[in-house]
Amino acid sequence: MRLFSFLYEKTLQWSRHPKAPWVLGGVSFAESSFFPIPPDVMLMPMSLAQPKRAVFFATLTTLMSVLGGMLGYLIGLWAFEFIEPWLLQSHYGEKYELARIWFAEWGFWAIFLAGFSPIPYKIFTITAGVVGMAFLPFLLASFIGRGARFYLVALLMAWGGGRMEHILRQWVDWLGWIMVALVVAFLVLQ
Repeated sequence: MRLFSFLYEKTLQWSRHPKAPWVLGGVSFAESSFFPIPPDVMLMPMSLAQPKRAVFFATLTTLMSVLGGMLGYLIGLWAFEFIEPWLLQSHYGEKYELARIWFAEWGFWAIFLAGFSPIPYKIFTITAGVVGMAFLPFLLASFIGRGARFYLVALLMAWGGGRMEHILRQWVDWLGWIMVALVVAFLVLQ
């Protein structure tokens, strides 16, 4: 079944669209405060399809992600009581509690690690506001962590270029079905 090949080809087509950077910026902003899909999903194919613009895409993603993180911080600082019931009852409840523990132990480094890792960054931006993390260290850690992640992703895709595109085209269905199997296994084992 070649479902993932079809999706891969469509994604590459969309990544070449003139409005794609606008969508990338919007997704990057939203993911840092409320949206569930990480910007890497767009950043990777855009950097692969247009390797000469990879640094621009990484810069755009970083700036918009940090701006979205600022919104998350403000939500945590001023509006947490409105989202707390939903957050604690959702699948993000445990991650929020983990974020609080990380902030208590590591402070600045918690937001830096969250910015670079696949842990939902939005949880850490909101938690930074809840715990009252100093704003300038929050911004600095966000820029460094998010920037390191997005530049690494974009530059690896640009470096791989046509070779990477060919390899992904060849293996995308296998990789897609393996990911589906891992998600199903994770859900069953929980």
